[in-house]
Amino acid sequence: MATTLASVAEFLDNRGWRYHLNEAQNQIITDVESQQIDRFLIVIQVQENGEYLALFAPQLLFLKDHIYKGVAFQTMLAIAWEKKLLRWEYDPSDGEVRSSVDLALEDAPLSEKQFNRLLSGLIQLTEEGIERLKTVLATGNDPGRQPIAAQIAAALQDMLPAEALAELQAELQYLQDEE
Repeated sequence: MATTLASVAEFLDNRGWRYHLNEAQNQIITDVESQQIDRFLIVIQVQENGEYLALFAPQLLFLKDHIYKGVAFQTMLAIAWEKKLLRWEYDPSDGEVRSSVDLALEDAPLSEKQFNRLLSGLIQLTEEGIERLKTVLATGNDPGRQPIAAQIAAALQDMLPAEALAELQAELQYLQDEE
């Protein structure tokens, strides 16, 4: 078996966290204090005989009939595009939004370092995302949306080697000087 609920509980013990162990559901439920989220619950599940680990924060928002639901969806997708690790989920039956991180362990044991990275990433990225989503739900505008020029520049930076970027910058400067 790749990992067990007991090993995850031990990692939480090492952090000095309180939690509820639900062996029947093969999960641990804990919570964290947050400025952005009233009740920031975290569910940790060991699945597939210890070969898969899932952490999620349920009931972050409810968007079933919200006027800015479409903009909120666009924002969640944009955040998923911009940030690695975090995934947003939506339950159409009741409008629940939650965030999650998962790790396929297969036959490898879960290390404490891996677990702490997943847990910390879930907390930090969820808080950042919820702050942004609260603004969207209040105004209908995504404050994190980058202008198209910034998006193109970021994409080029990812695609091109440094010397090609320098040549492109020089060419753009030349064109501006010509005007």
